Amino acid sequence: MGQPSSLPPPSIALPPPLLPLPPQGPFVNGGCLVRCAGCKMVLTVLPGLTEFVCPSCQLPQMLPPELMKSIPSQSQGQQQRNALAHGIDPTKIQLPCANCKALLNVPHGLSRFSCPQCSVSLAVDPSKIGHILPPEEVNEAAIEVEKEEDEGGLATETFTEYRPSKLSIGPPHPDSVLETSSLSAAQPPEPTYILKIQDELESSKSLSCLQIETLVYACQRHIQHLRNGARAGFFLGDGAGMGKGRTIAGLIWENWQHGRRKALWISVGSDLKYDARRDLDDVGASCIEVHALNKLPYSKLDSKSVGIREGVVFLTYSSLIASSEKGRSRLQQLVQWCGQFDGLIVFDECHKAKNLVPEAGSQPTKTGEAVLEIQAKLPEARVLYCSATGASEPRNMGYMVRLGLWGAGTSFADFREFLVSMEKGGVGALELVAMDMKSRGMYVCRTLSYKGSEFEVVEVPLEADMKDMYEKSAAFWAELRVELLSASTFIVSEKPNLNQLWRLYWSSHQRFFRHMCMSAKVPAVVKIANQALSEDKCVIIGLQSTGEARTEEAVSKYGLELDDFISGPRELLLKFVDENYPLPPMPESESVETPEEIKGKRHAVAAGIFSTGAARKMAKLDAESEDESDWKSETDTEPDSESDDDFQICHVCSSGEDKRKLLKCSCCNLHAHHACLDPPIVEAVTRDWSCNSCKEKTEEYLQAKESYYKELRRRYDGALERKLKVLEIIRSLELPNNPLDDIIDQLGGPSKVAEITGRRGMFVRASEGKGVLYQTRNTKDVNMEMVNMHEKQLFMDGKKLVAVISEAGSAGVSLQADRRALNQKRRVHITLELPWSAERAIQQFGRSHRSNQTSAPEYRLLFTNLGGERRFASIVARRLESLGALTQGDRRAGPSLSAYNYDTTYGKRSLMMLYKRIMEQEPLPINPPGCSPDKPETIEDFLVKGRAALVSVGIIRDSVLGNGKDSGKISGRILDSDMHDVGRFLNRLLGLPPEIQNRLFEFFVSIHDLLMHNARVEGHLDSGIVDMRANTVEMKCKPKTVHVDSLSGASTVLFTFSLDRGITWECASRLLEEKQKDGSCSSNNGFYESKREWMGRRHYILAYENSASGSYKIYRPTIGESFRELPLGELKEKYKELVSQEKARRGWEDEYEVSSKQCMHGPNCKVGSFCTVGKRLQEVNVLGGLILPVWGTIENALSKLVRQSHRRIRVVRIQTTSDHQQIVGLLIPNAAVKPVLQDLSWGQDDQEISPHN
Repeated sequence: MGQPSSLPPPSIALPPPLLPLPPQGPFVNGGCLVRCAGCKMVLTVLPGLTEFVCPSCQLPQMLPPELMKSIPSQSQGQQQRNALAHGIDPTKIQLPCANCKALLNVPHGLSRFSCPQCSVSLAVDPSKIGHILPPEEVNEAAIEVEKEEDEGGLATETFTEYRPSKLSIGPPHPDSVLETSSLSAAQPPEPTYILKIQDELESSKSLSCLQIETLVYACQRHIQHLRNGARAGFFLGDGAGMGKGRTIAGLIWENWQHGRRKALWISVGSDLKYDARRDLDDVGASCIEVHALNKLPYSKLDSKSVGIREGVVFLTYSSLIASSEKGRSRLQQLVQWCGQFDGLIVFDECHKAKNLVPEAGSQPTKTGEAVLEIQAKLPEARVLYCSATGASEPRNMGYMVRLGLWGAGTSFADFREFLVSMEKGGVGALELVAMDMKSRGMYVCRTLSYKGSEFEVVEVPLEADMKDMYEKSAAFWAELRVELLSASTFIVSEKPNLNQLWRLYWSSHQRFFRHMCMSAKVPAVVKIANQALSEDKCVIIGLQSTGEARTEEAVSKYGLELDDFISGPRELLLKFVDENYPLPPMPESESVETPEEIKGKRHAVAAGIFSTGAARKMAKLDAESEDESDWKSETDTEPDSESDDDFQICHVCSSGEDKRKLLKCSCCNLHAHHACLDPPIVEAVTRDWSCNSCKEKTEEYLQAKESYYKELRRRYDGALERKLKVLEIIRSLELPNNPLDDIIDQLGGPSKVAEITGRRGMFVRASEGKGVLYQTRNTKDVNMEMVNMHEKQLFMDGKKLVAVISEAGSAGVSLQADRRALNQKRRVHITLELPWSAERAIQQFGRSHRSNQTSAPEYRLLFTNLGGERRFASIVARRLESLGALTQGDRRAGPSLSAYNYDTTYGKRSLMMLYKRIMEQEPLPINPPGCSPDKPETIEDFLVKGRAALVSVGIIRDSVLGNGKDSGKISGRILDSDMHDVGRFLNRLLGLPPEIQNRLFEFFVSIHDLLMHNARVEGHLDSGIVDMRANTVEMKCKPKTVHVDSLSGASTVLFTFSLDRGITWECASRLLEEKQKDGSCSSNNGFYESKREWMGRRHYILAYENSASGSYKIYRPTIGESFRELPLGELKEKYKELVSQEKARRGWEDEYEVSSKQCMHGPNCKVGSFCTVGKRLQEVNVLGGLILPVWGTIENALSKLVRQSHRRIRVVRIQTTSDHQQIVGLLIPNAAVKPVLQDLSWGQDDQEISPHN
């Protein structure tokens, strides 16, 4: 069969093995049969051809002279038209021509061609030929390389030491300070602002060069205005312990020198006012008064009665949303005081306002709305956002309107559009935002080095007693749920109350078991603390909750003196059951009425029936038919004038004669003659008379009423008895004491332990050692507002060597080994309770690791072997070791939040898969923990126990125990809302016995890890900033400035790099020799070739064992070291080891040379010259500098690219090999460079912007 002219010469291969030449001779249908001189395959050479290339071994050759003489003499055109298909080429796809139906050998990757027989133009539809692609022709090597390139390169050093790049004012910072290497690649603008207090600061040395740099850029930013007319704001994102308070004080002092004598300082705690006072004094601003807003009335602050005309008004976020009984709000009060305000507003710890734009279904917080409102009402205010975790997610930035990232003059019309783009951009997008803000001079973010700090994750296994206690508690909660379900069946008319019951049940359930986890760690905390004290160190113990609510309830219930410390879990259970156990309504105690009383009531009602007004009202209330109601209405409106007595007749004989002898029933008002009754009445009736029918009804009514009352009373008494029995069971349960009280008591009591929490009182051991007494934390000399500051000072002075801190009480508190403090002993920071947020954990650890310290702390992260606590503790430890935070622009600065945050897309998919597998709706993706595929009974046992566990915690509802062949199986349903609710799943897990709890959690994590791995392999997982590595990286040409920001002067620059990623044969051989010199090297180390061909070519690799992982590191001649290692099984499956070094050398050098000009897809790649997969020599374009202003243009250009992986936003980092210049920015695929520059109206000719090599 002939081939298109653009392909190799038209020869047709017949499949091996070697065949004898046909008996009719070497000529077949005008062609010539020959045997290849190289691979010996029989070929058909079409008429007119004397030279050709074998399609199998690519050997150029020519016909022997004797065959050239015997070629039939036909014209070349006629030969081409008469050419017929003579065989199947196994290296190509066989497709029929749509016109002449001839079977054609079509090369892989060729999308358009002409039929060599009928010359009709044809196109290949890939969607219809997938099923006929031979598996041996899949270019696996190209697929692997493409996935590696999409995922990114190897991680490099994450942090660099930070020094101000463009300022040299002030002394160095007292401690080592770091910045992520990504942020360090973004350069701030040139400083133009000159501080008025510069000389004063240089002489006093009260601020370091880093803090002075912040002042300069903040003041410089505050001079600018946004497009909407509001003054631009600044974001101070330094980590905990960097001295943000003193920096704020310096900024207030600078503004004071310019005549701006009013400032608002909004923070998280009222006692931080004293820290503000200290910081102002430290920078020399002792003349500036600090006014605590919570101590001031709601009247005008500048009135004669209040008299505040200047200074700093210090308030909390709670005060910002407060209002008086008369309706006057603090926010209105502050706006009135500020007036035409161009002073400073400091939002310290501004992450408190992060829920301004909450998740779907939630409402924005009042705090977020108030922060937004005060900025809108004071458009000329100089706004400072201050938080170490304020921009952890783009959604949390909604209140930062003064940064100018969205709105007029930007790429985003409003915050929601900005949010959608950032979420679509993935992990790297927010990292670019941080770099963008730094480039525009609105953001700084440094963090203290944790050099010298020690981290130890301590496992605290449940002791036998505690494990038994936990299992009994889990069983009790499950039984309590069944009890409440049973009791609630009698409550038929209070459905809303039942909904509230279950909300309270599950919230109490969660608090109870978190309390149990804390209590399990108390012995370990005491042991570690005592050991630290014996080593002449001091101790800080961190927790989240104090159990104050339970303590106060116990005091009100039992009094101020008790036999022992209260048990928080027990009091929580008692309170829940006592207040929420569903009791039927208590029947009202009624006196039993006599028949005469009932008759009297009936007579009173009946007497009014014939009254016009009463009848009209009853007609309106009657639920009878419409016609009857109309009839009554007519009767009511037109009554007869005759009296009712004229219609009196005997209801027995229906006669109205002798009306005076008629008896009238006092109940039903019917009449009867004495003689008509049975038996007849012969005596005179002197009192109210009742007919026989009414007498019977009255007695039945009284009996029924009495029975109904007894039944209600029986039900109520039964429910009350069951409630009291449940309460008695709770009191008999062995449950742990309140952990905080227990720890303080075991470490020496309040005289030895400084408590820095939010609670007002506590139980302490009585002096004689018998019982405990409740006492308030404040004393005569120290009021409640100052008690935490007093306790902190006792610790810093060394009078107390143990401090217990909670999140509520320790915000902003410094407990480090400060050089200015008397207590400079090394801190041992123990976490009793980890917050379920890495951000909050880092904030807590920042209490003991701050600037100007003599020694770095030791961290002891405690966890139990329950659920996900161990996994979370390990990640927080690694995160601190590598010192990362999302706001610092580099996700690889430590394990990202996604490493333990399962409430993600992948987490929700994992949970849905787990539920479906547990319910046996789908097959298991992996073996559950502790199960073996060889023992199916173990899997069945796990599924049965898993279903029972999910039933006990309310995940599986309407459960039914099967019969017959399904005997013992539990069936039920899981609500759609629960199928994706990861938070609910993790919380409910805590209420299960430890064994099944851990197995279910491990099963969930295994599925989650599998999904993450698959996404990573398929190139769908967003990996944030990616390193682009090569043996040689050089700047190809002068960077092109494509956009300049009019506000800050920052620019967007296109950098073009040339990369050589390959590794020569000599380097590869040397690498293998070095590995072979190592005595422990594997016998499988060596050169390999792929088992499968692609377009007649094989791929070559060098593989050697990584002793740490057991897998094999891979080197390719085209791209050097591969990101992914291969297990030995996969290596042997895809590649075969080469014994001949010469063959390995030829193959390696050939692939090395070919890859300099084309990608691994071959010359007919559908992406053409723009494809870089496996291409050794590359041209890479990176858009650096300012990115947000051109975001929309880039998104538009990328959306039009062919390759799916090229369409997503990718943030890369690249460093030149000669001068080590580092650039971080957006990777612009070569195919998108020209449209991006054209859309940016970059005024250069096409040749200068050509993306080709």
